[in-house]
Amino acid sequence: MSIGITLALLAAIGYGTADFVGGTGARRAPTMSIVFIGQLTGATAMLIVGVASPGAPTLAHLAWALLAGLGSATGSIFLLRGLSRGRMAVVAPTSAVGAAVLPVLAGLASGERPVTLVWIGLVLALPGIWLVSRQVPDGAEAVSTASAADRGAFVDGLLGGLGFGVLFVALGQIPESAGTVPLALNQLAGALVTVAVATALRQTWQPSRGAAGWGIASGLLGVSGTLAFVEASHLADLGVVAVLASLYPAVTVLLARTLLSERLAAGQRLGLVFCSAAVGLIAAG
Repeated sequence: MSIGITLALLAAIGYGTADFVGGTGARRAPTMSIVFIGQLTGATAMLIVGVASPGAPTLAHLAWALLAGLGSATGSIFLLRGLSRGRMAVVAPTSAVGAAVLPVLAGLASGERPVTLVWIGLVLALPGIWLVSRQVPDGAEAVSTASAADRGAFVDGLLGGLGFGVLFVALGQIPESAGTVPLALNQLAGALVTVAVATALRQTWQPSRGAAGWGIASGLLGVSGTLAFVEASHLADLGVVAVLASLYPAVTVLLARTLLSERLAAGQRLGLVFCSAAVGLIAAG
């Protein structure tokens, strides 16, 4: 297994663990507060690393970082709106798959041509991500859901996936020589948008004692995922790295199963099999 593939999987572990920690904390403290603290933590960590090991970012690198921040914020906004409609079973898998597809298309447009085994792995990964991310609603909710709500949730999922896909594509354009200052800008932009969205939705975003620990832990884990992703994108094809990083829902699901004893649906178990097969094929390729 190449270093690039290993780092992409570490990115998935970082993102998935951050989501698990943030989601667990959201049961005890305001969600927006945890997100805001996490993004500020990430920005601070990136600045500290940047001071210790400064790079030479150009205006173009900073522009890509800002685009990454806007993509991340856009993805989060539409994901949040979709989930607020109560259609997680539609929104979450649509956004997760969308986040994987856009970088693959961007990679192809830039001349990336994966070998056959990797292509098979990529094809298997997409339904795997969908199945792992999908949560089956309660029977009453499933019966009462209208097709119009499904369509709205599907659109939210597509737009959310587009935002996260832009995040991955933009991060892949930041070279190692730029250092971590652009990544700090990415986190800071996300924090500012979080404040704006929370204010518009009349939700609490101000840091609180109850949210601090969860937000800091989630932020540091997310930063580790971003650093691993950026480094992996320097060593392997962007499309491959993005698809592997998009396996993060599998990490979140496994942590919930292991630590919280949450039940896995049959589709989620099948999705884990698909994801495992995809990783094996991509690594072998």
